[in-house]
Amino acid sequence: MLDRVIRATTALAVIGVAAVAAVISYRHAYELVRSHGESGTTARLVPLTVDGLIWAASMVVLDANRRTRAVPPLALWSLGVGIVATIGANLAHGVGHGPIGALVSAWPALALVGSYELLMMLIRNEHRPSTGKATHQAASQPPPQVEIDVPPAPSGAPTLEQAIRTRYEAGNSQRAIARELNIDRRRVKRIIEQRV
Repeated sequence: MLDRVIRATTALAVIGVAAVAAVISYRHAYELVRSHGESGTTARLVPLTVDGLIWAASMVVLDANRRTRAVPPLALWSLGVGIVATIGANLAHGVGHGPIGALVSAWPALALVGSYELLMMLIRNEHRPSTGKATHQAASQPPPQVEIDVPPAPSGAPTLEQAIRTRYEAGNSQRAIARELNIDRRRVKRIIEQRV
């Protein structure tokens, strides 16, 4: 119950800060685009392309994490470029008021990006299995896995090897297969490498 309250209030705070920061950051970028010769629809849409790039790249990163796959380099590059662009536009908007003005102007973009990434962390962590009890192990040390001898499958049922190969051919990573079948990843790797 307490975990739900913490997650819900954190999500509300992150969304609230992100909404306010997005409005201010958009206005700064819009005014910057207008002051550099664009007007009308173009001036209104250019700032959305920056935040849209950040959104799209973050969704690709989130999807890769949820599928336990490598994050595409283009997604990371796009995320970085989007963050630099939104912070740069906000800095440029305030630079006419000196260094403090530039920093104050850049703050909404930093708050937007930070809030958005915090929200992505909440979503990623929401889908990870939780043991529900505190452990004193270092975060970098995975819990030891016990390799269990699996008895032969009944006639007609898939064997462990078949189950592993089927999941691997479907695009699941070795780590995901080991977690799903509750076996050691090294065993999964051995079985996959035994394929002829």
